[in-house]
Amino acid sequence: MIVIGILGAYVAGLVLDWRWLAVLACFPPFFMLLFMCFMPETPRFLLNKQKKQEAEAAMKFLWGEGQEVEEEEECSHEDQGFYLEILKNPGVYKPLLIGVLLMMFQQFSGINAMLFYAETIFEEANFKNGSLATVIVGVLQVVFTAIAALVMDRAGRKVLLLLSGVIMAVSCMMFGIYFKITVQIPNNSSHPNLLTYLNPESIGTSPGLPWLAVFSMGFFLIGFSLGWGPIPSLVMSEIFPLQIKGLASGVCVLTNWMLSFLVTKEFSDLMNVLTPYGTFWLFSAFCVLNIIFTIFFVPETKGKTLEQIEAHFQGR
Repeated sequence: MIVIGILGAYVAGLVLDWRWLAVLACFPPFFMLLFMCFMPETPRFLLNKQKKQEAEAAMKFLWGEGQEVEEEEECSHEDQGFYLEILKNPGVYKPLLIGVLLMMFQQFSGINAMLFYAETIFEEANFKNGSLATVIVGVLQVVFTAIAALVMDRAGRKVLLLLSGVIMAVSCMMFGIYFKITVQIPNNSSHPNLLTYLNPESIGTSPGLPWLAVFSMGFFLIGFSLGWGPIPSLVMSEIFPLQIKGLASGVCVLTNWMLSFLVTKEFSDLMNVLTPYGTFWLFSAFCVLNIIFTIFFVPETKGKTLEQIEAHFQGR
């Protein structure tokens, strides 16, 4: 749904002024708020509060009439308490650290910078219709996120993360090479954002070069959609023990959006300080780091129970 929403924003941007686009963007959260009024609390939360009847009603609302009372009773006895001493347990601090790092590498790959500044990037890449280019890459993102959802349980999480990291590293490197060929540098101190081509003849003789920018971003989003887009949130939900699942998930989501804000806010400054090609090569370096991190630290969770995953982190 996230990538469909992003595509919808790109399509609406073709015909709407940014002010009306902002107004349009108010409707989804309004309907989400409206529908949440009809959403019950989770059965597990209600059972922990000793509200068995409400929990049973919530289970029927969410999953239908086929739920058995024994399942509810089993859930009600689970220890959901949290205390600081539990952080000394390797079955707790290891998955928490991995979850936070997954979110960090997801954002430091540069994904939100690319999405939020897609049209600007294409315009600086001398692509005449930047809005159309963003719609193209938005369609690619939707299609390959759907493919990832279909193959995730067969291929495994770790394999897709590695494939995704390689694709993103290569595409960011290609984007950097494109900008290196058509390099923009500040023209003078009075116009620090004025960009000029170091090699303008290459643009005139190579009309297909702007498509290299489109291909690089599309290739990046294909890679991201196959792995580092959907899988970190999935792995996060699988590796945390039930005792800290709520708190740990909240910490990871907070980390994700804080870093998303940081990368998005500083992207323009990075483009000015490091130059466009330096910025994308920096993103490529982070993608290489996420490959190394995946190889050595991210466990394969496909087909494993919560108890098996916890035993892995505890070294059993």
